[in-house]
Amino acid sequence: MNSTVQFTALTGAFVCCIGSLAQQPPPIPRQTYPVAAADDDSGYEMIFDGKTLQGWEGDPKYWRVENGALVGEVTPETLLKQNSFIIWRGGLTKDFELKVEYRISANGNSGINYRSVEVPGAPWAMRGYQADIDGRNRYTGQNYEERGRTFNALRGQITRIRTGKKAEVIGSLGDAKELESFIKTDDWNAYHLIVRGATMIHILNGHVMSVVIDDDTENRRFDGLLGVQVHVGPPMKIEYRNFRILPK
Repeated sequence: MNSTVQFTALTGAFVCCIGSLAQQPPPIPRQTYPVAAADDDSGYEMIFDGKTLQGWEGDPKYWRVENGALVGEVTPETLLKQNSFIIWRGGLTKDFELKVEYRISANGNSGINYRSVEVPGAPWAMRGYQADIDGRNRYTGQNYEERGRTFNALRGQITRIRTGKKAEVIGSLGDAKELESFIKTDDWNAYHLIVRGATMIHILNGHVMSVVIDDDTENRRFDGLLGVQVHVGPPMKIEYRNFRILPK
């Protein structure tokens, strides 16, 4: 066999080999499974210093700092005619995660408002999405819209809101009473909010309490203020600590 023929044969064999390799499927990756999240707050910004109300604005009749906590209290002498908020002035909530611990009295009623606005002519009032909290845990964990569409999702519900329609239940997170059992009474609870685009997830003590997908193009909001509430009703006390936010 002359050199030209030999080279041609070798080249053909090499091309055939390369073609065969190219036709082989990629290796199958090893299976992996979710793991428990580490207690990692990397990237989170502390928005309450535990010592002062710096960065927050509210009615000093109702809000103070005590034992490292942001405290809202209504006494028999200071009963409210409308809900009153203390508002974080450090920026707007858009897409974000928020972690905070709270403790509330038995007759207390409060909530964490986000993507909200102040109500003109009503000092310290807000309108917008709220992660609800109450001492009797009738509403804790739900998505309530203060001065808006009201009940967006009750505890245990996954809902979708479409333009011109009421919130519709599209799935379940479990029985509302069973989820209530994960909420501590007269003790500290850990709230974790995950808000991305039109989706809002409320998590309490590691358990998802409600999910809303807001496709209502006329009424939804993608940014707004953050604030926490003392509510009209009997005397009450709400405490918040370790307030931290992760913008996205």
